[in-house]
Amino acid sequence: MGSQTYLTALDFEAKGFGWSYGDKPVYVLTSRVLAKTRHTVQFHSGDLREFFEVQVKSTFKNIWVVGGGKLAGACVEMGIADEVRYSIPPVLIGRGISFFEGLTKDVSLHLLEVKAYQNGIVALHHEIKR
Repeated sequence: MGSQTYLTALDFEAKGFGWSYGDKPVYVLTSRVLAKTRHTVQFHSGDLREFFEVQVKSTFKNIWVVGGGKLAGACVEMGIADEVRYSIPPVLIGRGISFFEGLTKDVSLHLLEVKAYQNGIVALHHEIKR
C-alpha cells in the first residue's frame, strides 16, 4: 500500500475500527519516514518493479495492492497487476484521486465479476488483457 492508505488505516485503527489487515504482511511503498506500529509492517522505497519481482513474488503467490490511484496506476502501467478490483459509490465526485493515475496508454480489461450492493455501491472485478 501507499503511504496515504497506510495513514488512513492507522487513523481507522485509532478510531477503534481495528487493523484491517490482521497478521498479513504489509509493505508500505513510500519514501516518507512513517511510524511502524506492528511487526507485520515493512517499508520500501525504490524501484517498484524490482521490489515486486525480486522480493514479493518470490515469497508470496498472491499479492493484493491496496491504495490510491498513484500506486494502482504504476502497477498497471508497469504490467505488474494481473487483475483490478474497484468499487463505484453512488456519489459523483467533482475532484479527487483518479482510480489509476498516470497511465500513458489504454489498458484493455475483461470483466470477471460485478456485485451490486443495497447501499448503491457497485464492485467491479476485471482481468487485465495481455
